[in-house]
Amino acid sequence: MLYQLLGQTGLRVSELFLGAMTFHGRDRDDTAHKEYARIVETYAQAGGNVIDTAVNYGEGESEEILGELLQKDRDRFVLSTKYTLYRDASDPNASGNHRKNLKLSLETSLRRLRTDYIDLYWVHIWDRNTPLEETMRALDDVVRSGKVLYLGISDTPAWVVARANTLAQQHGWTPFSAIQVPYNLLNRDIERELLPMAEATGLSVAGWGPLASGALSGKYTRPNGRPTGRTRMSAQDLSPRDRAVAEAVAEVADELGATSSQVAIAWTRARSTAVHPIVGVRTVDQLTDNLDATGVSLSAEQLARLEAPTGFSRGFPLDFIDSTAQWVYGTVGPRVVPRSR
Repeated sequence: MLYQLLGQTGLRVSELFLGAMTFHGRDRDDTAHKEYARIVETYAQAGGNVIDTAVNYGEGESEEILGELLQKDRDRFVLSTKYTLYRDASDPNASGNHRKNLKLSLETSLRRLRTDYIDLYWVHIWDRNTPLEETMRALDDVVRSGKVLYLGISDTPAWVVARANTLAQQHGWTPFSAIQVPYNLLNRDIERELLPMAEATGLSVAGWGPLASGALSGKYTRPNGRPTGRTRMSAQDLSPRDRAVAEAVAEVADELGATSSQVAIAWTRARSTAVHPIVGVRTVDQLTDNLDATGVSLSAEQLARLEAPTGFSRGFPLDFIDSTAQWVYGTVGPRVVPRSR
């Protein structure tokens, strides 16, 4: 496992993040709890150090389970959790990105996780009803208090992230160091605005759903196939396009002697070094398979074959800008060396 710096900070984070959304304690027995422990141990032994959860995952049980499992080696992990989603559906102030929900959500997470600080604290989703100024100032306060070390934001438009970090820069507040977004061969939307914004401004990208809810795991393209990650899909959920992409993934996997899951995860890393796929698993076998994606290398020709059936277009204005380059810059345009970022 290699490590990269989180955004424009000095924090070292592993290539792959471990998602703990699947860690549910309500219906777990002793066997299931031991499997959670083995998952964390296997991930750590492979060099992984970022574990991602949220205040509402499993109605709080994901954080509680992690709190139990990480007691002895808590400081070796980059512990990542989120706030925004409701803690009490009947309380209008028990959700959102305002100061009150931030304070109470953070205290709840610290208690459940049995720690006195969060390494990476995420705004879970954009809250249109809370001014960005309030959110960024409140987040800066919890960083200055020592209860949070670094900040990220999930599921938010690129312009909102850029404006938030501009406010932070203007006021000397702590900026976001990372964004968390869905990213896989079936959902490439972030390539239009969010990924270019992150690359241009030096933000890390935590990509959730790299297997597209199991569609890219090989479950639907192989006899007796089984998913190697968290899945909520059935064969009937796949469109002709989904099947075409899944088949392309399977073909490349066969060429490389890899699994479909490994190729799908490797593709997200090949598209941008800023991307850290979040792998969410239920068993150690699934995790081991996903971790081996770090050893999969895709050629330019294989990347093109994987992307062809997606039918993805960046749309206006990016495609328009590219198509009018000669009209704008003339024949000398291609000889201008781009500015390095």
